Amino acid sequence: MEITAQQVAEWMIAEIEFKGIAHQADVIDYVRTHFGESFVFVNENGNASLEKEVKKAFRKLHRGRVAWDRDGFFWAWT
Repeated sequence: MEITAQQVAEWMIAEIEFKGIAHQADVIDYVRTHFGESFVFVNENGNASLEKEVKKAFRKLHRGRVAWDRDGFFWAWT
C-alpha cells in the first residue's frame, strides 16, 4: 500500500499529542526512515523540509492548534 502525505501528517499529529512537541530534525529523520525520501526535500536555504502536501495535510489536521517555533525548529501545541 502506498503511503500518503495524509498518513505522514497523521503521524506528526499523533507524535505531538504524545510528546507535546516535535523537533524538525527528529520528524525529518523519522519521515525519511519510515515513510520515504519522497516526503522530504532540501529547501532554498539548504535545510531539510517536509514536502508541501505533507505540510498542507498537517495544517488541515491541527486547524491552528499547533504552532511552529522558528527559533527552536519545532512544532508544539498552542
